[in-house]
Amino acid sequence: MTPEALVRDHTVYSCVMGSRAFGLATDDSDTDRRGVFLAPTPLYWRFEKPPTHVEGPADEQFSWELERFCELALRANPNILECLHSPLVEHIDDTGRELLALRHAFLSRQAHETFVRYAVGQRRKLDADVRRHGAPRWKHAMHLLRLLASCRDLLRTGRLVIDVGDDRESLLAIKRGEVRWAEVESWMTRLVDEADDAAATSPLPAQADRARVEDFLIRTRRASAG
Repeated sequence: MTPEALVRDHTVYSCVMGSRAFGLATDDSDTDRRGVFLAPTPLYWRFEKPPTHVEGPADEQFSWELERFCELALRANPNILECLHSPLVEHIDDTGRELLALRHAFLSRQAHETFVRYAVGQRRKLDADVRRHGAPRWKHAMHLLRLLASCRDLLRTGRLVIDVGDDRESLLAIKRGEVRWAEVESWMTRLVDEADDAAATSPLPAQADRARVEDFLIRTRRASAG
Protein backbone atom coordinates (compact mmCIF):
# COMPACT_ATOMS: atom_id res chain seq x y z
CA MET A 1 0.00 0.00 0.00
CA THR A 2 1.44 3.35 -1.02
CA PRO A 3 1.82 6.21 1.47
CA GLU A 4 -0.68 8.22 -0.55
CA ALA A 5 -3.23 5.39 -0.27
CA LEU A 6 -2.78 5.29 3.51
CA VAL A 7 -3.68 8.95 3.72
CA ARG A 8 -6.49 8.71 1.18
CA ASP A 9 -8.16 5.57 2.52
CA HIS A 10 -7.23 5.36 6.20
CA THR A 11 -7.30 8.90 7.60
CA VAL A 12 -9.19 8.98 10.90
CA TYR A 13 -8.84 12.69 11.57
CA SER A 14 -7.80 15.71 9.55
CA CYS A 15 -7.91 19.43 10.22
CA VAL A 16 -6.71 22.80 9.01
CA MET A 17 -3.85 24.32 10.97
CA GLY A 18 -1.63 27.37 10.62
CA SER A 19 -2.94 30.91 10.43
CA ARG A 20 -6.47 29.85 9.52
CA ALA A 21 -6.83 27.80 12.71
CA PHE A 22 -5.09 30.44 14.83
CA GLY A 23 -7.43 33.25 13.75
CA LEU A 24 -4.57 35.01 11.95
CA ALA A 25 -5.48 34.34 8.33
CA THR A 26 -5.19 37.08 5.73
CA ASP A 27 -5.99 37.06 2.02
CA ASP A 28 -2.63 35.51 1.14
CA SER A 29 -2.58 32.80 3.82
CA ASP A 30 -1.96 29.18 2.81
CA THR A 31 -4.22 26.35 3.91
CA ASP A 32 -2.11 23.97 6.00
CA ARG A 33 -3.71 20.55 6.45
CA ARG A 34 -2.69 18.02 9.09
CA GLY A 35 -4.04 14.53 9.61
CA VAL A 36 -3.81 11.20 11.37
CA PHE A 37 -4.10 7.87 9.56
CA LEU A 38 -4.44 4.37 10.96
CA ALA A 39 -2.22 1.90 9.11
CA PRO A 40 -4.07 -1.46 8.95
CA THR A 41 -2.62 -3.84 11.53
CA PRO A 42 -1.72 -6.58 9.00
CA LEU A 43 0.78 -4.21 7.40
CA TYR A 44 2.90 -4.54 10.57
CA TRP A 45 3.25 -8.28 10.02
CA ARG A 46 5.56 -7.64 7.09
CA PHE A 47 9.28 -6.90 7.20
CA GLU A 48 8.67 -3.49 5.69
CA LYS A 49 6.60 -1.47 8.16
CA PRO A 50 4.19 1.34 7.29
CA PRO A 51 5.56 4.90 7.38
CA THR A 52 5.28 6.90 10.60
CA HIS A 53 4.31 9.98 8.60
CA VAL A 54 3.43 11.02 5.07
CA GLU A 55 3.96 14.36 3.37
CA GLY A 56 1.23 15.12 0.84
CA PRO A 57 -0.33 14.09 -1.42
CA ALA A 58 -1.81 17.61 -1.54
CA ASP A 59 0.26 20.75 -1.14
CA GLU A 60 0.74 21.88 2.48
CA GLN A 61 -0.54 18.50 3.73
CA PHE A 62 1.18 16.34 6.36
CA SER A 63 -0.12 13.26 8.21
CA TRP A 64 1.10 11.02 11.02
CA GLU A 65 0.34 7.37 11.67
CA LEU A 66 -1.81 7.09 14.78
CA GLU A 67 0.84 5.51 17.03
CA ARG A 68 3.48 8.09 16.12
CA PHE A 69 0.97 10.88 16.63
CA CYS A 70 0.10 9.57 20.11
CA GLU A 71 3.78 9.20 21.02
CA LEU A 72 4.49 12.81 20.12
CA ALA A 73 1.36 14.06 21.88
CA LEU A 74 2.35 12.23 25.07
CA ARG A 75 5.67 14.10 24.91
CA ALA A 76 3.71 17.38 24.76
CA ASN A 77 4.94 18.22 21.27
CA PRO A 78 3.44 21.67 20.64
CA ASN A 79 2.51 21.12 16.98
CA ILE A 80 0.82 17.81 17.73
CA LEU A 81 -1.15 19.07 20.72
CA GLU A 82 -2.39 22.01 18.68
CA CYS A 83 -3.65 19.66 15.96
CA LEU A 84 -5.93 18.03 18.53
CA HIS A 85 -7.47 21.42 19.32
CA SER A 86 -7.98 22.85 15.83
CA PRO A 87 -11.39 24.48 15.43
CA LEU A 88 -11.33 23.55 11.73
CA VAL A 89 -11.94 19.80 11.48
CA GLU A 90 -12.29 18.58 7.88
CA HIS A 91 -12.69 14.82 8.37
CA ILE A 92 -13.29 12.55 11.34
CA ASP A 93 -14.47 8.96 11.80
CA ASP A 94 -15.24 6.93 14.95
CA THR A 95 -11.55 6.37 15.72
CA GLY A 96 -10.85 10.04 15.21
CA ARG A 97 -13.70 10.97 17.52
CA GLU A 98 -12.26 8.73 20.22
CA LEU A 99 -8.85 10.33 19.67
CA LEU A 100 -10.34 13.79 20.16
CA ALA A 101 -12.20 12.59 23.25
CA LEU A 102 -8.76 11.71 24.66
CA ARG A 103 -7.14 15.06 23.96
CA HIS A 104 -7.13 16.13 27.61
CA ALA A 105 -5.33 12.87 28.49
CA PHE A 106 -2.33 14.20 26.55
CA LEU A 107 -2.13 17.47 28.48
CA SER A 108 0.29 17.84 31.37
CA ARG A 109 2.65 20.31 32.97
CA GLN A 110 5.30 18.87 30.65
CA ALA A 111 3.89 21.34 28.10
CA HIS A 112 5.69 24.09 30.01
CA GLU A 113 9.06 22.59 29.16
CA THR A 114 8.32 21.62 25.56
CA PHE A 115 6.56 24.82 24.52
CA VAL A 116 9.11 27.10 26.15
CA ARG A 117 12.06 25.03 24.89
CA TYR A 118 10.68 25.26 21.35
CA ALA A 119 10.16 29.00 21.84
CA VAL A 120 13.75 29.47 23.02
CA GLY A 121 15.02 27.78 19.85
CA GLN A 122 12.85 29.99 17.68
CA ARG A 123 13.93 33.08 19.61
CA ARG A 124 17.58 32.30 18.87
CA LYS A 125 16.78 32.19 15.16
CA LEU A 126 15.03 35.55 15.37
CA ASP A 127 17.96 37.08 17.24
CA ALA A 128 20.30 35.75 14.55
CA ASP A 129 18.15 37.41 11.87
CA VAL A 130 18.34 40.72 13.73
CA ARG A 131 22.13 40.49 13.96
CA ARG A 132 22.54 39.62 10.29
CA HIS A 133 19.80 41.63 8.64
CA GLY A 134 18.78 44.25 11.18
CA ALA A 135 15.28 42.84 11.57
CA PRO A 136 13.65 39.50 12.40
CA ARG A 137 11.31 37.50 10.21
CA TRP A 138 8.21 39.24 11.47
CA LYS A 139 5.83 36.40 10.62
CA HIS A 140 7.91 34.03 12.74
CA ALA A 141 7.95 36.55 15.58
CA MET A 142 4.16 36.76 15.42
CA HIS A 143 3.74 32.99 15.64
CA LEU A 144 6.23 32.73 18.48
CA LEU A 145 4.22 35.22 20.53
CA ARG A 146 1.05 33.29 19.74
CA LEU A 147 2.63 30.03 20.91
CA LEU A 148 3.89 31.54 24.15
CA ALA A 149 0.49 33.05 24.94
CA SER A 150 -1.28 29.73 24.33
CA CYS A 151 1.27 27.98 26.58
CA ARG A 152 0.71 30.47 29.38
CA ASP A 153 -3.06 30.14 29.12
CA LEU A 154 -2.86 26.35 28.98
CA LEU A 155 -0.86 26.27 32.19
CA ARG A 156 -3.22 28.72 33.86
CA THR A 157 -6.50 27.09 32.85
CA GLY A 158 -5.72 23.48 31.89
CA ARG A 159 -7.25 24.14 28.46
CA LEU A 160 -5.46 24.58 25.14
CA VAL A 161 -7.09 27.24 22.96
CA ILE A 162 -5.23 28.01 19.75
CA ASP A 163 -7.35 30.87 18.36
CA VAL A 164 -5.67 34.14 19.32
CA GLY A 165 -8.95 35.97 19.91
CA ASP A 166 -8.49 39.61 20.89
CA ASP A 167 -4.74 39.50 20.18
CA ARG A 168 -5.34 39.18 16.43
CA GLU A 169 -4.77 42.81 15.44
CA SER A 170 -1.72 43.26 17.69
CA LEU A 171 -0.14 40.12 16.26
CA LEU A 172 -0.89 41.05 12.65
CA ALA A 173 0.72 44.45 13.25
CA ILE A 174 3.88 42.57 14.23
CA LYS A 175 3.66 40.43 11.11
CA ARG A 176 3.56 43.65 9.04
CA GLY A 177 6.66 44.94 10.82
CA GLU A 178 4.82 47.84 12.43
CA VAL A 179 6.06 47.18 15.97
CA ARG A 180 9.58 47.90 17.19
CA TRP A 181 11.68 44.79 17.82
CA ALA A 182 12.40 45.96 21.37
CA GLU A 183 8.66 45.92 22.12
CA VAL A 184 8.30 42.45 20.65
CA GLU A 185 11.24 41.23 22.74
CA SER A 186 9.64 42.68 25.85
CA TRP A 187 6.36 40.92 25.09
CA MET A 188 8.15 37.61 24.57
CA THR A 189 10.04 37.93 27.85
CA ARG A 190 6.86 38.77 29.72
CA LEU A 191 5.03 35.76 28.29
CA VAL A 192 7.86 33.40 29.26
CA ASP A 193 7.84 34.80 32.81
CA GLU A 194 4.06 34.43 33.00
CA ALA A 195 4.27 30.84 31.76
CA ASP A 196 6.91 30.08 34.39
CA ASP A 197 4.66 31.51 37.11
CA ALA A 198 1.62 29.61 35.82
CA ALA A 199 3.51 26.30 35.79
CA ALA A 200 3.97 26.47 39.56
CA THR A 201 0.21 26.46 40.25
CA SER A 202 -1.13 24.82 37.08
CA PRO A 203 -4.21 22.58 37.36
CA LEU A 204 -2.63 20.22 34.83
CA PRO A 205 -1.29 16.86 36.04
CA ALA A 206 2.45 16.32 36.19
CA GLN A 207 2.32 13.67 33.47
CA ALA A 208 0.00 12.74 30.63
CA ASP A 209 -2.31 9.73 31.04
CA ARG A 210 -0.15 7.27 29.13
CA ALA A 211 -2.10 4.19 30.24
CA ARG A 212 -5.39 5.56 28.93
CA VAL A 213 -3.85 6.45 25.57
CA GLU A 214 -2.14 3.07 25.29
CA ASP A 215 -5.44 1.28 25.98
CA PHE A 216 -7.02 3.24 23.12
CA LEU A 217 -4.15 2.37 20.78
CA ILE A 218 -4.23 -1.36 21.62
CA ARG A 219 -8.00 -1.57 21.14
CA THR A 220 -7.73 0.25 17.82
CA ARG A 221 -4.95 -2.01 16.57
CA ARG A 222 -6.93 -5.13 17.55
CA ALA A 223 -10.05 -3.92 15.78
CA SER A 224 -7.99 -3.18 12.66
CA ALA A 225 -6.51 -6.69 12.72
CA GLY A 226 -9.96 -8.28 12.61
